[in-house]
Amino acid sequence: GNLKNNPVYHDLVEQVNGTMSFSGGTIGITPPGDQTNADACFSCHGTVIGVSGIRKRETAMGEMEFPVLSGWPNQGVGRVNPDGSKGACTSCHARHQFSIRMARNPATCSQCHKGPDVPAYSVYAVSKHGNIYSSLGDAWNFTNVPWEIGADFTAPTCAACHASLLVTGSGDRQEVVAARSHQMNDRLAWRIFGLVYAHPHPLSPDTTVIRNKAGLPLPTELTGEPAASHLIDAREQKERTAKMKKICSGCHGGNWVDGHFARFEETIRTTNEMTLTATKILLAAWEKGVARGLAQNDSIFNEPIEKMWVEEWLFFANSTRFASAMSGADYGVFANGRWYLSKNIRGMQEWLDLALRQKEERRK
Repeated sequence: GNLKNNPVYHDLVEQVNGTMSFSGGTIGITPPGDQTNADACFSCHGTVIGVSGIRKRETAMGEMEFPVLSGWPNQGVGRVNPDGSKGACTSCHARHQFSIRMARNPATCSQCHKGPDVPAYSVYAVSKHGNIYSSLGDAWNFTNVPWEIGADFTAPTCAACHASLLVTGSGDRQEVVAARSHQMNDRLAWRIFGLVYAHPHPLSPDTTVIRNKAGLPLPTELTGEPAASHLIDAREQKERTAKMKKICSGCHGGNWVDGHFARFEETIRTTNEMTLTATKILLAAWEKGVARGLAQNDSIFNEPIEKMWVEEWLFFANSTRFASAMSGADYGVFANGRWYLSKNIRGMQEWLDLALRQKEERRK
């Protein structure tokens, strides 16, 4: 529902998935149909599964009735099921086996988290944790519950950091490091992808209720200030960071852990600042009349400079933050990272300068 029922997100979906045409020197766009969206964004975000009718079919047990489903097949984590329940276990636990081994394997997460907008798996593959997994993971115990750090596995997978019940020691000396969770942001203070700026996580999983001061359903203003009343506070952020640090401390010393998180929070600051710079260029284009934006009740995702702006935060800032969060530093420099953050801003400025010159020439 968050993707479909939020008009800003939904506009982005239409601009990405719509079918373009060219006629009379202009580009038109036909909004995508349900089948296209289900094959694209909603494949991971989840469709709404409905029952559109009943079909009778002969079987080995005689004639039987079967529901005719709309929005099917789908295994998106945000799926809405016919009974009104939400979610799909099959996002992580494939049908028929419901394997905990599969859910703990990082390759499972790559289905939706490979990039360039959410490059978690790509970053993991080049990180030191990913190196250890690739080299030694075939000897790990992926099925033990609880999962013992250092005995069952020697480097975290996605599940270790975000979901699994983790312990150190065994028997009388066993200590719980992290309780099991299926809410993937329980241990995360910052929401670092998918939105214009990194920000504290929303209070509610229903992000359609969020409104910033401009009245937009976004967790920040376009200039970066958080819609604080809809987001977790500093105390909750501190508690979530402490949960994650405790997991890190299962292998690393305090100086290592604190140093890592200090770098990560600096990356959040600098990538948000770079996004703000790109946003200021876009706002200038709108204000000077060389692009159409909110004031003209137009899409903010359809013009060349707007698409460059989207790439700034959706691809380049996200990639840089993921690389910082998961110790995949080289990925965050040249693979859709810091190089492209700066290059894209130069490109946006060049586009704006050219558009302003062309506008001035038309006046002559």
